[in-house]
Amino acid sequence: MTLKLAVPNKGRLHEPIVDLLESSGIGVIDRGARQLFARTNIPELEIIFVRTQDIPSMVSSGAADLGVTGHDLVLESGADVKELLDLDFGKAKMVVAAHESSSIESIEDVEDEVKVASEFPNVTRQYFEEKGIEINLSEVSGATEITPFIGMADLIVDLTSTGITLRTHGLEVVDTLFETSVRLIANPQSLETKGKRIEEIKRALESVIQAKPRKLLIMNVPEEKISKIKEIMPGMSGPTVSKVEGTDMLAVQSVVQAKEVYEVINKVKAIGAQDILVVPIERVVM
Repeated sequence: MTLKLAVPNKGRLHEPIVDLLESSGIGVIDRGARQLFARTNIPELEIIFVRTQDIPSMVSSGAADLGVTGHDLVLESGADVKELLDLDFGKAKMVVAAHESSSIESIEDVEDEVKVASEFPNVTRQYFEEKGIEINLSEVSGATEITPFIGMADLIVDLTSTGITLRTHGLEVVDTLFETSVRLIANPQSLETKGKRIEEIKRALESVIQAKPRKLLIMNVPEEKISKIKEIMPGMSGPTVSKVEGTDMLAVQSVVQAKEVYEVINKVKAIGAQDILVVPIERVVM
């Protein structure tokens, strides 16, 4: 029973997704530069390369069992899909923004019949309907930030990650609709008929995501100091401790958050830890 996974064929998400698949043990093979299909080294798993914005509808229709696309595109499409996993990249916010010279400083300042431009007409309409605000919506396919300058819009609804582009164009955020990132999505029917295989794919991807913020610390510690070391680095399920033959030292291994490595090393070194190694972790399967 073949599984079909739809991924972006190009753009800013293409390479990170392909890299994630490779790191997860799902290698893409037999794909030429213009091929829309490719086999993988996982039996009965096939990759389909399509436009990012088409992935929600493809998964919803059953043309693909799984897909990788932005949460924003799932909401915009209204597709009947199940989000299985946040892949923890491609993070951004969908915001409402106005020009800094505008009298609109918050969404409460917006009056009816305001002009709005957006590449995301469905989420925009839904947002303003929930606010009870009538809008004159212009759908654009790019360069949304320019529309207030040419009198096309009083407000824009767009994605922003750092806010730099908005500030460069003199725009300020007046409200946030939602936060988005790249997600693994599934067809509901496929979950019923191919649930076991889908769970295996999800687990492989999740193991890489869980490993990203973690490092493995390995060190030798005087036996009499082990209780203090355990207090500092408990690890995921407590540190692994073993005897170093021919010495009074113990070998300690523990998984810690990458952001804590600097502090942990300084603490254990002060206690007497030696031969400290920091090792990257490729995958963590819970």
